[in-house]
Amino acid sequence: MKTNKAYMKLSNKFSARNYLPLPVVLTRGKGVWVWDVEGNRYLDMLSAYSALNQGHCHPHIVKAMQKQASRLTLTSRAFLDDQMGLFLKKLCKQTGYEKALPMNSGAEAVETAIKVARKWGYLKKQIRKNQAEIIVCKNNFHGRTTTIIGFSSERQYRDGFGGFTPGFKMIPYNNAKALAKAINRNTIGFLFEPIQGEGGVIVPDKGYVKECSSICKKNRVLMIDDEIQTGLGRTGRLFACEHEKIRPDIVIIGKALSGGFYPVSAILCDNRIMNVLHPGDHGSTFGGNPLASAIGIAALEVIEKEKLAQRAYKLGNWFMKELSKIKSPIIKEVRGKGLLIGVELKTKARKYCEELMKLGILAKETHATVVRFAPPLIVKKKELQWALPRIKKVLCK
Repeated sequence: MKTNKAYMKLSNKFSARNYLPLPVVLTRGKGVWVWDVEGNRYLDMLSAYSALNQGHCHPHIVKAMQKQASRLTLTSRAFLDDQMGLFLKKLCKQTGYEKALPMNSGAEAVETAIKVARKWGYLKKQIRKNQAEIIVCKNNFHGRTTTIIGFSSERQYRDGFGGFTPGFKMIPYNNAKALAKAINRNTIGFLFEPIQGEGGVIVPDKGYVKECSSICKKNRVLMIDDEIQTGLGRTGRLFACEHEKIRPDIVIIGKALSGGFYPVSAILCDNRIMNVLHPGDHGSTFGGNPLASAIGIAALEVIEKEKLAQRAYKLGNWFMKELSKIKSPIIKEVRGKGLLIGVELKTKARKYCEELMKLGILAKETHATVVRFAPPLIVKKKELQWALPRIKKVLCK
């Protein structure tokens, strides 16, 4: 079995059809490059939706994973291990928060933030029992659990999966006045993305995040920042909210927290919020396990030592300017921050992603008409220079 088609046939036979991947079967990755089963090489311009900020198979993380995997992989939270405390200490020191609660997937971390915010609302803000509300934004993407899709504005994500969890109110994105208007005595949190990645790389107006922060503080509402895709260096800062010098009450992280090696996620907040939890309130068998913790430490070390946020800022600004120079009748807009960039087309983007694949570039459409370019943050300028004429060739056909 050595062809892409053979592996695709196998997957189609046994896998649920809940994804429509590009027709390529990858077998190896190193840095910013991946190879398919037929030996073709591609520049990864998706980074597993920003999980691979550190690149494929970063040797520092490989070494940490192999060392820990031969010692101890799982204890459950019934016992302590010698890695989780070190991981959470590094995570808190590097991000500036007092406490962290480790989970596995991004969606689990979002669910965790919702639970913590609700408990805070009842215990600290004295909201009436079962009346707590969280405000969310249209066009959001926070995961795929039934609670999360229940407050999605995307019809397909909801269709066939109801009924849904109450307690959420939806407002337009990039509209601080709508946030102020929506807040009432039962509002305990505002859950948002500083850039809507899955929604089409939607960048809000300058000052939006800062104004929302002021509104939340004024009304004693928790600002809950989903940085699963935008965090850990992707936009040119450790967190995207830092572009406006904002420190949210709760930050949700995942994806690049493990460098793509293992599902690792967490929420960050201070003691005044996290101390509402008591033993038995929340948990996860795998959350914060020793293997995940060792990987997380190494992943954070790479972000810090290789200055990935700074690289993303410098290269992202340059790359976005170069993309903006492409004169094509099908390009509607180029937007983004750091190395999270969307090229919105006036037509469906899928076929252009397939054409890019044929030229050795792996990108993926999002929100139907947007081609997302988000390479690993270790990418070199010369590699982006290699990609540019190929992107231009496809978009100017």
